[in-house]
Amino acid sequence: MDNEWIQWLPAHPLVAMIVSVSLNIVVAIVGVLPSAFITAVNIGVFGLTGGLVVSIIGEAAGAVVSFLLYRRGLKKWKLKVENKFLKKLERTTGVEAIFLVLFLRVVPFVPSGAVTLSAAFSQMGLLSFSVASTIGKIPSLFIEAYSVQQVLQLTWQWQVGIISLLVLFYIIYKSYKRKMEEN
Repeated sequence: MDNEWIQWLPAHPLVAMIVSVSLNIVVAIVGVLPSAFITAVNIGVFGLTGGLVVSIIGEAAGAVVSFLLYRRGLKKWKLKVENKFLKKLERTTGVEAIFLVLFLRVVPFVPSGAVTLSAAFSQMGLLSFSVASTIGKIPSLFIEAYSVQQVLQLTWQWQVGIISLLVLFYIIYKSYKRKMEEN
């Protein structure tokens, strides 16, 4: 069944693109799920260049939809932000806000959901956010796409090993973070 699905996607590129963009929107709304797996499928289906383009479109659409939803639905609650750059983004407008979103999107360790949420609580407009967010995401997507392509060229044993290590690091990180919060 899985093999049929994988073979079916390249034969229906428009459907594959719609599914990919839709999944990116869901990932962006949830705010904590990684999109690297979607990028991997995009590269597998569309090749490196096509997969990168579809990933950029999906990430941009996800950022816009989540920005609108966050702004509309979450304005009622006060956002408790600890990161100094995210705090600054909340108070920033105009060109400064655009450059701050660009900076935060390029920095790999700042979660996309946190940037979008902070921008939604700021005075920044949708167009400014959309442009800054998309341009800022492109460098990290290039790195992600290239990395994913390299991993996809490995044997399945190496792929399983790498994924296992990533899962292990994630579990260790979450355990460490939980212990630090308890203390």
